[in-house]
Amino acid sequence: MTRASVSKQRALVICPGRGTYNRSELGYLSRYHSKQKALLDDFDDLRQDNQPRIQELDSAAQFSAKLHLHADNAAPLIYSCAFADFQAIDHDRFDIVGVTGNSMGWYIALACAGALDARRGFQLVSDMASITNAADLGGQLLYPNVDDDWRFDPTLDARMKPLLAETDSNKKLYTSIRFGGYQVLAGTTAAIQNAAAVLPPTQDRYPLVLSGHSAFHTPLMAEASTQALQRFSPEFFTAPSLPMIDGRGHIWQPLGTDRTALREYTLVHQVCETYDFSTAVLTAVKEFAPDVIILTGPGSTMGGAVAQALITDSWQNIRSKQDFIQRQKEAPIVLAMGIDEQRQQVVSAS
Repeated sequence: MTRASVSKQRALVICPGRGTYNRSELGYLSRYHSKQKALLDDFDDLRQDNQPRIQELDSAAQFSAKLHLHADNAAPLIYSCAFADFQAIDHDRFDIVGVTGNSMGWYIALACAGALDARRGFQLVSDMASITNAADLGGQLLYPNVDDDWRFDPTLDARMKPLLAETDSNKKLYTSIRFGGYQVLAGTTAAIQNAAAVLPPTQDRYPLVLSGHSAFHTPLMAEASTQALQRFSPEFFTAPSLPMIDGRGHIWQPLGTDRTALREYTLVHQVCETYDFSTAVLTAVKEFAPDVIILTGPGSTMGGAVAQALITDSWQNIRSKQDFIQRQKEAPIVLAMGIDEQRQQVVSAS
């Protein structure tokens, strides 16, 4: 049987957020995208004279947290990896039925879905990183609300509620991202430090303060939103060529997207309000019934969160971590392009 005679699989594509290019991802572009040098050169042409080129960062002899995790470098570096990955998906095997992303991944999703061209996507990611990094806008902290088998744990969830209900602005936290079995909490630097001190340690690593992150998706980003509106006009955006699922679970269809409304969501709501990644995932799988979920790189940190979101709804009878692991062995539903073995099932052999 030839490949042409094999029916395509329906694929939902999910793009990553900040913090996904780390030490183990060094060399991601040179390792996987040496044939896309023209695209990467185009991105590097958009870098300012005083900024290191994306390909230089990726090919550095050693990973430097100070250099690679700096917002002005990390965001466009992640965008370049993710967008190049999207371009590498084998369209003879997969029919892409929808695109979404986690947090900054929404900007990447805009480009992958065609609401921005490649250069404008790079510009939006770069400029938003610069805007939100220009002042002390607090930080983010990760804390679970699921147990070791990825089932909802009301005891863990209850630990966060007093901090979310706090009226003292120096201690108040906001729900920044609903990320599968985790809550990304955000607030001022003082609030993050307080939360890290008062939340009971669990699962050997939480509470986990996310290095180099600001209080994304909270009212603390209001000034950043204002600056973004001044920088990007409605004409910067266009209707997508693929359906997009945003951080509310709203679907932007190619024939029904108003670019003024898309700009408003992207630069106001998405910047200042909770990003519900779990709802985006569940809406996408229910509405588009994908055969597989493809996670673009770099990294593979979204896999657990996607599985945990599916577990909350017992999607296709996946009710626990063990159910998900077994499903991945028998007929993988999640394919992460940041994992070599899974990547080979996604990209073209040519």
